[in-house]
This record gives sequence, structure tokens and C-alpha cells, in this order.
Amino acid sequence: MANIKSAKKRIQVAAQRNERNKAIRSEVKTYMKKVFVACEAGDKETANTMLVKAQKKIAMARSKGVYKANNASRKTAQLYNAVNKMA
Repeated sequence: MANIKSAKKRIQVAAQRNERNKAIRSEVKTYMKKVFVACEAGDKETANTMLVKAQKKIAMARSKGVYKANNASRKTAQLYNAVNKMA
């Protein structure tokens, strides 16, 4: 365990960031899942609305530093491909 005050603070800050990042990642996964479920059901209107929301969440996570640029781009591309493949 850390004895120095600054090290104790770093541990506390890292834990707070970890919790925040975990919540953001979970939210992104939830929105992505909603898009994929709508695609499976063949509901194009719902898929498009959820796509916009999911893209916004991914962009927000990217701006917060939760995802790196290529990872965020890949997730967005997966969603667009899934929606565009719907007939």
C-alpha cells in the first residue's frame, strides 16, 4: 500500500477513472447491441435511430479517451455495415 500522499491520491483517481470508463464502455456496448438487435429483427427505422444514438455515444467515448481513434472508427463502421446490409 502506498505511504506517500500523492501516491494515495493517484490510486484514488485511477479507481475513479476506471469506474467512469467502465460505465461508458458498457453504455456503448448496450447501444451497439440495440442496433444489432434491430437489424436482426429487420426493423430499419429503429436501427437507424439507434445507429445515430450509438454513433454519438462512441464519439463521446472517443473524445473522453475511453476508446482510441481506430477502435471508435471500427465500431462505427461495424454498425453502418450492419444497417446497410439490411434489405
